[in-house]
Amino acid sequence: RCLPRKYQKHVVICSFRGSVSHGLTLEIGETVQILEKCEGWFRGFSTKKPTVKVNTIIINLSLSVCVSYRQYETAVPLEDPVITEVTSTLQEWAVLWKQLYVKHKVDLFYKLRHVMNELIDLRRQMLSGHLTQDQVREVKRHITVRLDWGNEHLGLDLVPRKDFEMVDADQISVSDLYKMVSVPAAITHTNCLQTVITIITCYEKFMVRLNKNGGPKNPEKVDRLFYKCNRSPPSQSMLIALPFFCNNENEWYQIHENIIRKSIHLSISLSNWAGLIISLQLLRGEMEQVRRENPMIFNRCVAITRKLGFPDVIMPGDIRNDLYLTLERGDFERGGKSVQKNIEVTVYVLYADGEILKDCISLGSGEPNICEHRFFVLYHNNSPRWSEVIKLPIPIDRFRGSHLRFEFRHCSTKDKGEKKLFGFAFTPLMREDGTTLSDESHELYVYKCDENTTFSNHALYLGLPCCKDDYNGCPNIPSSLIFQRSTKETLWISTQLSSTKLTQNGMDLLALLKWKAHPDRVMDILGRLRHVSGEEIVKFLQDILDTLFSILDDNTDKYGPLVFQSLVFIINLLRDSKYYHFRPVMDTYIQKHFAGALAYKELIRCLKWYMDRSAEVVRQDHIQEAMRALEYLFKFIVQSRILYSRATCGMEEDQFRTSIQELFQSIRFVLSLDSRSSETLIFTQAALLNSFPAIFDELLQMFTVQEVAEFVRGTLGSMPSTVHIGQSMDVVKLQSIARTVDSRLFSFPESRRILLPVVLHHIHLHLRQQKELLICSGILSSIFSIIKTSSLETSVQEEVEMVVESLLDVLLQTLLTIMSKSQSQEAVRGQRCPQCTAEITQTDVLTTICVLSDLQGEYVSCLLSLLRQMTDIHFQHLLDNFQSKEELKEFLLKIFCVFRNLMKLSIFPRDWNVMRLLTSNLAVLYINQPSLQLETLTPAKRKKILDKYGDMRVMMAYELFSMWQNLGENKIHFIPGMIGPFLGVTLVPQSEVRNIMIPIFHDMMDWEQRKNGNFKQVEAELIDKLDSLVSEGKGDENYRELFGLLTQLFGPYPSLLEKIEQETWRETGISFVTSVTRLMERLLDYRWEFHFFYFYFRVSMVDWSCHSTEAAFTLLLYWELLQWEERPLREFLHYPAQSEWHRKEGLCRKVIHYFNKGKCWEFGIPLCRELAFQYESLYDYQSLSWIRKMEAAYYDNIMEQQRLEPEFFRVGFYGRKFPFFLRNKEFVCRGHDYERLEAFQQRMLGEFPQAIAMQHPNQPDEAILQCDAQYLQIYAVTPVPENVDVLQMDRVPDRIKSFYRVNNVRRFRYDRPFHKGPKDKENEFKSLWIERTTLTLTHPLPGISRWFEVEKRELIEVSPLENAISVVENKNQELRTLISQYQHKQLHGNINLLSMCLNGVIDAAVNGGIARYQEAFFDKEYIGTHPEDTEKITQLKDLMQDQVHILGVGLAVHEKLVHPEMRPLHKKLIDQFQMMRSSLCHVRAQLFLCSTQGNQRQCGYSGQCFYVALQGLPGLDKLSSASNPRGILTSHSPMSPESIKLMHRHR
Repeated sequence: RCLPRKYQKHVVICSFRGSVSHGLTLEIGETVQILEKCEGWFRGFSTKKPTVKVNTIIINLSLSVCVSYRQYETAVPLEDPVITEVTSTLQEWAVLWKQLYVKHKVDLFYKLRHVMNELIDLRRQMLSGHLTQDQVREVKRHITVRLDWGNEHLGLDLVPRKDFEMVDADQISVSDLYKMVSVPAAITHTNCLQTVITIITCYEKFMVRLNKNGGPKNPEKVDRLFYKCNRSPPSQSMLIALPFFCNNENEWYQIHENIIRKSIHLSISLSNWAGLIISLQLLRGEMEQVRRENPMIFNRCVAITRKLGFPDVIMPGDIRNDLYLTLERGDFERGGKSVQKNIEVTVYVLYADGEILKDCISLGSGEPNICEHRFFVLYHNNSPRWSEVIKLPIPIDRFRGSHLRFEFRHCSTKDKGEKKLFGFAFTPLMREDGTTLSDESHELYVYKCDENTTFSNHALYLGLPCCKDDYNGCPNIPSSLIFQRSTKETLWISTQLSSTKLTQNGMDLLALLKWKAHPDRVMDILGRLRHVSGEEIVKFLQDILDTLFSILDDNTDKYGPLVFQSLVFIINLLRDSKYYHFRPVMDTYIQKHFAGALAYKELIRCLKWYMDRSAEVVRQDHIQEAMRALEYLFKFIVQSRILYSRATCGMEEDQFRTSIQELFQSIRFVLSLDSRSSETLIFTQAALLNSFPAIFDELLQMFTVQEVAEFVRGTLGSMPSTVHIGQSMDVVKLQSIARTVDSRLFSFPESRRILLPVVLHHIHLHLRQQKELLICSGILSSIFSIIKTSSLETSVQEEVEMVVESLLDVLLQTLLTIMSKSQSQEAVRGQRCPQCTAEITQTDVLTTICVLSDLQGEYVSCLLSLLRQMTDIHFQHLLDNFQSKEELKEFLLKIFCVFRNLMKLSIFPRDWNVMRLLTSNLAVLYINQPSLQLETLTPAKRKKILDKYGDMRVMMAYELFSMWQNLGENKIHFIPGMIGPFLGVTLVPQSEVRNIMIPIFHDMMDWEQRKNGNFKQVEAELIDKLDSLVSEGKGDENYRELFGLLTQLFGPYPSLLEKIEQETWRETGISFVTSVTRLMERLLDYRWEFHFFYFYFRVSMVDWSCHSTEAAFTLLLYWELLQWEERPLREFLHYPAQSEWHRKEGLCRKVIHYFNKGKCWEFGIPLCRELAFQYESLYDYQSLSWIRKMEAAYYDNIMEQQRLEPEFFRVGFYGRKFPFFLRNKEFVCRGHDYERLEAFQQRMLGEFPQAIAMQHPNQPDEAILQCDAQYLQIYAVTPVPENVDVLQMDRVPDRIKSFYRVNNVRRFRYDRPFHKGPKDKENEFKSLWIERTTLTLTHPLPGISRWFEVEKRELIEVSPLENAISVVENKNQELRTLISQYQHKQLHGNINLLSMCLNGVIDAAVNGGIARYQEAFFDKEYIGTHPEDTEKITQLKDLMQDQVHILGVGLAVHEKLVHPEMRPLHKKLIDQFQMMRSSLCHVRAQLFLCSTQGNQRQCGYSGQCFYVALQGLPGLDKLSSASNPRGILTSHSPMSPESIKLMHRHR
């Protein structure tokens, strides 16, 4: 809107840099204030340089006139806002674009240049004025996409838009603005290839006949092709359609599929180029609309190509009757010929009298219809495949009785004109029951005939079966017919019917449509309507509805309930997502074709009857279906009443109103029922509430706005006024209210005043209970949006008053609660770490934070919307309503806390500048908030804010000064408490703000001097706050700026020092200022030193995000230095000032969190106990419960969660080019998860790219140690666990042992096998020695680092016998552990692990392994030459015998658990075990001798004793029998190869 101004403003549309005396240098987009005008010339100044005014000619009339409004003048060009935005944005980008080049962001530099050039070109198109409305809209879309892309990549603000234009934040509600910035518009892209494929596969063919020159034969007919397409191809483009060639004509039938699958390639050469040039243009809208808007396109013959099958929506009046015929394939006999036939198929459509129907065959749009069609001929092919589609547009009245006849002819290759008829096939188009051919493939019989055959009497073959199904229906066929079937020849066709009048369902649908033929079966016919497929119902929707209402009119009392149920069924069918797009068909039918003027009475009666029975019936499925269909039932009711009223001139109006009122009483009755004890009733009420808002528009056709509003208010008021009826019903109730608010009814002011109290009542209840906050915020947002829109036309004072009285207080309380929860979650995420518990994970925390953040934004926008709508009258009424000062105080505390949190918390992201400024505009008390610091903004953004809002910091500084002066003698109560906040204001880099604040500091010193005779408090507080402010610095430039600002405050310009010199206490004051200045210098020096220390500390820290366990051990060092005392601690690093107890508690929780993240729960459990002891001693049972649950969760995690055992690698750094702390040293490193030796080696070589990997594990010589190079020696090592006792306990689960095998380990081992002396080729175990290297680290792993230096290195040699003892002993221990787990059901279900382990040991014992050890160490020669190994040989024999006993126990366990299909494998194990025992017979004999001498030895295993004879073991009682073994040792045949796979089948 234009307001009269004294002066006009103009905007420069072309830059001017000429050197003209008394002229202005102007840039494009710059605003010029016009002071005088004379004969087309102007005098004025630029708003950028207001002090430079020119008194002569400056510019000509090539300017855009502007208007200005608001408190601060703003130039608003009359040109399109999008053009203005492009201009200002390009100016802003130009500066940042150059900076990209300076910062070496080359990729973004060139991309942005390209986008800027595109924007300039698009802007030029907009200014040309030659575009249509659609083209302008498309250009705007391209512009906004590029603007948003550039702003995002340059880190600029998000621009809220509506219809591609920037919105004015003052013209819409804050809630709407929040929605715009929180849900940006999605950009959709069109896939051209997908569109082309859709057209190929889903649409009819378009046929163009070309002449010999390659042009259209009939150009006047095929000028344009029009596709009715529901998917969006490119808006407008030029395409070159290149030809695809098929090398084998037999593959032509699948040409489209091959193109789609990309299994066919273009066969084209540059020398012989061929192709078609086509253009595409997208026209949106219905056919009539497109014809009306594009008359030039339709002024000539246009070929309209329809979809194969029905479109997504079939409108009433759309008449179609097309049968699509696909000739698929055929099988024919050779017929005595030496080569295969060249078969031509001709198709005819014939009527019942044998007449060939005219123009009933269409080859494609663009060509006239024909009477017959000859399909293409495949050369010498008796099994041709065509897959050719034609359309048969047969009139509906000629469809019944018509049939298709296919004639087969052989085309001679010698005589081109010779074609011999040898057979035919046929099929009727409609069956006897009136149904058509089904949409499927049909196999037709082929009948023999010759060239002389005539088909003048078609009855001769119509009585024959045409296919197999037809043959089954004609069992008695005479053999003396003129046409004999060729049993080896068949023809396959497929059909697809697209008809709005014909159906393929004869039993149910046709019976309904022809109900008058069987009036006695109407009840059964209506009942069978549910069996009709949805596709058939929507296709014949109008006919079905006409039939239902005609049945209703025939006998309302008899058929009324069944017709009502059928109508409900059809309405709910359209609610299905598959048929939802047919709802417009129903709407059109009701408005234009429905004629049931008396139907409303029965519909109301049935609907009321269903609702009244809802309290009585147990099964309410039919009632719920009726409730879901409420919208369309009311549409039928209202339209029926309108028709009746027209026919009778408004008769029975009172009866109709009464019936509607009674119906609403029933609705209120249903909603008022207590549904807490009835789940079915809940579903009924939910269905009713979901459908209820949809009937408002229908009621508005018959009742006034106030009457409908009263209906709705009574209904909403009947809902229970509680939020404890169940969460699901709470949601449904609020969703119904939300849809009510969004309805057209709520947009009327007279109805809104009626509905608003009940809506606010329910929202108030939920906000007070903190239930369903997200839905409530959506409702409030809609309310404020509607009120804001209405305020531009009418007064909304009464409505705002309702909202303030009902919701302002609870809205503030809700917002404070949300903010508190958000802060708590952030604190928990950083310190308490709820992810340490089993119930809450890090993902849950982040999800909760995101939800709370969304809620904060929603409710802040709602609060801002309400406050902006409030006037002085509303604020005065609000204050008058408080009954006491306590209530007022409580309210003021709430609103001040909200404003404080708005500034302290990051409610909105940084790029949501519009929302941040709106927030700031309400809370400018906080002058130093980041969003108001204009110095940090770009020039363009700074100008926008200054033009619209001014510098709010200066405004608020004057307000602060005014409030301080108004305190009078009360000032002393704010000293020294306000020194810190006021000092923070002086840090704002705005000279006017500092000038305003200086007198306040002088006033503070003066007032304390008056009262106390000194200003020690001011001095102490000022020094302390200065210390805190300096400590908040984050970089060199910040320190210098901070120091400069503070010295200016106490420096030479109109400063505090000048004012002090005028006071009687000037000496003390000058000394104070000098001390403060010196203190600043010292603080800066100390900050430098501390900054260096902090930087060093951070560099030395590990990356905690990737190394959680190491982070825990690092923090544990600090934790151990603290005590459980209440001694206060100063702020340190990121730890706030707090007591020592709280800091140690916070550290403990963080350490526990990192141990949990690293899955080292065993380390975290002692800390949990430590915390539990502290909580218990303080009676903090809530925290005690939390830590005990966490400890229990850790135990569960140990037993349930999978943990990978890490790999350990020894790394040697050799060579003088390594840093000193690495040079010629070796370390052991704990690898990452899933990291193996190759990956670790690549990672180390990546960190040291100049290093050379040593390929052997031998110790390097002196030459390598002293060379000027880098050598890396890496190999895997095995941890040697410290806690051996746990590992030797049989009943300890392996998940627990696994942890102690690889954690808290300080020693590591590496074995290198070698042969000492000559190698025995027959048995290498005799000379196989082991060189065992044991490495001892300075600290155990894991620790504060992932690797530690090797402190000690030991090397020993293990003899072959000792190695054998170690191998057998380890295998026995492994077997004991595994069998014990199965015995105690720690492992159950799948026994593959036990099967594989037993098979591996027994098979190795038979074919090698133990047998090799026997050969090597148990023969007389070895025993005689090594008398010193007698004890070790005995030990090995004992271990072998132990292994036999353990295997026996394992086989017994295996027999109990083995699956029946795994029995062959079990039998094989028994056979091999017998062979193993036989090979160890001499060992068993020795042990038996030992047992007879009283030295019966025991094999400790899981608390049980296993003797040599294995007594007491089930199934193994005869294991020691030497002859004729039985039981599980009975011999069996070898296992088949198929049986070997049984184990894998049962995993």
